[in-house]
Amino acid sequence: MKIEKVLNNNVVMCRNGLDQEMVVMGKGLAFQRKSGDTIDVSNVEKTFVLQKHGITEKLAKLLEDTSELYLSISSKILDYAKTQLPNKLDDYLYVALTDHLSFAISRHKQRILFKNALLWEIRKYYKQEFQIALKALDIIEQETGIRLDEDEAASIALHLVNGQFSGENIAEAVQITEMVNDILNIVKYHYKVELDETSLNYERFLTHLRFFGMRYMRKEKSMDSIDNFFHEQIKLKYSDAYSCTQKIATYLKNEYGWEISKEEEIYLTVHIHRVTNRYKLHQTFQ
Repeated sequence: MKIEKVLNNNVVMCRNGLDQEMVVMGKGLAFQRKSGDTIDVSNVEKTFVLQKHGITEKLAKLLEDTSELYLSISSKILDYAKTQLPNKLDDYLYVALTDHLSFAISRHKQRILFKNALLWEIRKYYKQEFQIALKALDIIEQETGIRLDEDEAASIALHLVNGQFSGENIAEAVQITEMVNDILNIVKYHYKVELDETSLNYERFLTHLRFFGMRYMRKEKSMDSIDNFFHEQIKLKYSDAYSCTQKIATYLKNEYGWEISKEEEIYLTVHIHRVTNRYKLHQTFQ
């Protein structure tokens, strides 16, 4: 195994037999070595494959002033996350999470407290990612002796959410979370109910809203393949849910300048009807 690039004394980049970039870690692995030299495989402690072009260069720049310990911790967290999440994680997370952990632990040592304003929403809307992030706190503590609080778990969870969407821009995950929260509040106020967060319909609605927000962030346009007759039928059949959808559409236009399509209106309307239908049935029999 030949070195392609030395990132620091303990971390190098090379390629495997499939010509994929690999980051290889081990104590003193690259000491007094350079590109083209052979690695002593017995010193290798950790390897991972990077499939996204350019990530190694970003890692190299980050490791100029960041300990590879945080890359090792990030790798352990992401290895665990990959076993728990249904979606593929972006390779950029190795960079983003390493950088975040370095900064978070530095702040902790300086007793600089950071409160995550979205802690409640993240814990509520991204339950799986938040549970993984709590496990990440255990991993961090095992490796550093430092116990970070749940505000940091929320930040790690956001990285995991974003890593399933687009990779590099954590601001996107924040904006999607805020959008989801606002839409759910519109539904609650319209129907004057608290939604059953344990129901399957709620989980389906939440998943739809996350990807709904993701399509906005990616500027994906709906083809609007729904015909006018079907759209009118949905309006009539689920008139109350459609009325709620119109409130959401007005919010999205005012807040984001986003005019949703008829197809998106239909999907929102059907989901809103499903997630609120049991409350309407309950009111009918009172």
